[in-house]
Amino acid sequence: MDLFISILSGVCMALGGILLISGAVGVLRFSDFYNRLHAAGVTDTLAASLILFGLMLLSEHSGILLKLILILLFVLLTSPTASHALAKAAWKAGLKPDTSNDKPGQ
Repeated sequence: MDLFISILSGVCMALGGILLISGAVGVLRFSDFYNRLHAAGVTDTLAASLILFGLMLLSEHSGILLKLILILLFVLLTSPTASHALAKAAWKAGLKPDTSNDKPGQ
């Protein structure tokens, strides 16, 4: 059973790392602020959740598990809120989404 939990933990942490890298690539490749914000916000929340879940599987002490759960709740509450606040501030500052590549009717 310990081997299965170790493998599952490693898979979760590896997937979280891959998601972080894909989010970084998205931030570098997208040209629009809102697309970059979406790539960073979504991948940040999911990647951090996967990494923390993998760490929770490996934690042996209830104190460490409780701290990881609290960190996960903090990330799940603050990351989407911060992304929304950044998008709203950009919109109020007059930054419009880039729609030059959009096709009419789609």
